[in-house]
Parts: sequence; structure tokens; C-alpha cells
Amino acid sequence: MRQIVKWAAAATAAACISASLPFAVGHADDAAPASPIFGVKIPDGYRDWKLIAVGEETGLDELRSVLGNATAVKAYQDGAARFPDGTVLVKLAWKRKPVDGLNGAFIAGPATTVQVMVKDAAKYASTGGWGFGRFVDGKPVDAAQHETCFACHEAHASDHDFVFTHYAH
Repeated sequence: MRQIVKWAAAATAAACISASLPFAVGHADDAAPASPIFGVKIPDGYRDWKLIAVGEETGLDELRSVLGNATAVKAYQDGAARFPDGTVLVKLAWKRKPVDGLNGAFIAGPATTVQVMVKDAAKYASTGGWGFGRFVDGKPVDAAQHETCFACHEAHASDHDFVFTHYAH
């Protein structure tokens, strides 16, 4: 019964997130904007990837979901200690919007960011094998913001290959 309740909660969260306002869709083609420093782009078709987990960032008043490509999903399912090259994770974030009449219940409001992590151990050797991209309205934020990505992941997620998100079962 406990597993059913956990599954129902995850399914409900995913449904709420899926029903939210759409993000500006980026494309991983040559014309798509790339993040400074890392050259990461929003991958084409990422909205069809599998849900890894959902979360809440209370300091920013945001709801978030992390999607993974097939390589990421397999690594999570296999319980890999490190992610293989080719892993791509995409975090979607929305402002929390209270549900009228349901104290403490929230749905996804306006989209805030799309954040991308790409594993390529050779290309991104100086940042733990990961390249980062943070996008607002489909455009990458400035280099100064990208310079903070790895330091944060190194400080808070070094025990999980610099990835914050754990697989929601």
C-alpha cells in the first residue's frame, strides 16, 4: 500500500507539472543558443524524456522536475555510482502557485528556467565531467552565473557524481 501511495503522489506531481505553462522550446541544432563557458544547448525533444524526480526550492518559491535521457535513466535504474558519458539531465522550474481553497497545495505557475547538465568526461574534465547550461526564456544566462554551477555541485553533491537529484522510485 505504501508503494501505491508513493507512486500516486509522484504521478500526481508529474501530472501537475506536465499541465503547466510550456517552456520556451530550445533546439540542439547549430542555430540554438549555447551556454557560455560550456557550450551546452537545450536538447531537442527533452520534454518527452522520462521523469527522474520532482522537488521544491522553497527559497526561490519554485517547483522543479528533472528529466533524463535514456542514458541517464539507465544509470539511475542500474544504481550506478557515476553517470556515463552521454548522460543528459534537464531541470525545469516553475514558480509555485497556490491552489485556491486547498491550504498548502501548489501547482506549477509561470516557468522560470531550464537547466541542463551534460556528461562528457573529456570535454568537461575540469568540472567533474559535466557541462552546464542555464536558460531563461530559451536564452542562456550570462557567464558569471555559469561560473557558479560546478562550485555548487562540487560543494553539495560530490558524493553522487556532482548530481543533486536521486531517482524517485
